[in-house]
Amino acid sequence: MESQSQLQVSNSHQQSGGTTFLKTCFNGLNSVLGVGILSMPYAVSQGGWLSLILLFLFAMISWYTALLLQRCMNGHPLIKSYPDIGQVAFGYKGKALIAIIIYIELFLIAVELLILEGDNLEKLFPNVSFTIAGLRIGGKRGFVMLAALVILPTTWLRSLGVLAYVSVGGILASIILLGCVVWVGEVDGVGFHERGHFVHLGGMATAVSIFSFCFCMHAVLPTLINSMKDRSQSYKVLLVSFVASTIVYGSMAILGYMMFGEYLMSQITLNLPTKKISTKIAIYTTIINPLTKYAVVITPIANAIEDKSLLCKRRPIAILMRSTIVVSTVLIALFIPFFGYIMAFIGAFLNVAISLLFPCLCYLKINKAARRFGFELIIIIAILLIGSFIGILGTYISVRQIVNQLKSS
Repeated sequence: MESQSQLQVSNSHQQSGGTTFLKTCFNGLNSVLGVGILSMPYAVSQGGWLSLILLFLFAMISWYTALLLQRCMNGHPLIKSYPDIGQVAFGYKGKALIAIIIYIELFLIAVELLILEGDNLEKLFPNVSFTIAGLRIGGKRGFVMLAALVILPTTWLRSLGVLAYVSVGGILASIILLGCVVWVGEVDGVGFHERGHFVHLGGMATAVSIFSFCFCMHAVLPTLINSMKDRSQSYKVLLVSFVASTIVYGSMAILGYMMFGEYLMSQITLNLPTKKISTKIAIYTTIINPLTKYAVVITPIANAIEDKSLLCKRRPIAILMRSTIVVSTVLIALFIPFFGYIMAFIGAFLNVAISLLFPCLCYLKINKAARRFGFELIIIIAILLIGSFIGILGTYISVRQIVNQLKSS
């Protein structure tokens, strides 16, 4: 662990003295307030109004488990990444398991960002196609590849202090998107007349899986905390990130469901009237979001590879390695372009493990005092039971939906 931490100290943000509290808040909020905002109304349409309670419940649980990870890091200052926490708790096997799951999660989130680009650009320019080396590529796939080329240079940045300025753009884009949805409903005549349903038990698992996806910042949490000048303020960063993102998520869910009810698609931008200026602004800001988030998402993957190989410390090799990650996400996005179903799978299978189960298990293993019977232990056991149930049921449903979609296409 000591040699690993010495390698990670070479990151430029640590060399420059660390990231300020405000910049870390931007990075943290940008990590939580992700593309899930587009699917909030769809999630509520799947589960009904009652599912909103689960949204706020997941926000509180995720915030609490993030605090558990922070406590694990405070007790072991040499911890530099989430897998390091697994090693302290369960040895090398724990580190390897968490590393595999966390990097698959981040990788698939990067894939989701590219699918998002393709879907919305195709809606904006429905009749566009591309020809590369004599091969005609349909609009959506071509836009995925084009978006990857634009995103590529941002992945070469190593400093989270620099990425904080990119994160500001991501936060503003989410706020603008919410404002455009309000404008479409209030000014452009769509209205907020849909009453919806109180509960849909059949779609509740999908709704919960999407809610779980929306608070999947735990994977990058150790990276953010270690980038700070003053790590003692990290709990404030968590509070700001989760409270602000929950307000935005809840607002989008309520407004979108009142506008389109049961007719909602996996991304609310796909429901908006095409010819309205407000719709075009919403789609343009949606297109900006992946440009601001992609680099933050893949940074832990790139850091892990660079820390394992001194060869990757060389700038040209590091750029080649990060570019290879981008190319691999493009390939997955081209062949499995199902935004909503992949989001549900990430939330149910991967994020439940990373954000609910592992924080509790690692905290109990590292902190012996937490194993004493009391209110804290009861809360942790309840989270473990809830997370296990959601993980099993949600994963089964999302995988079945993806397989059925692949067969039909």
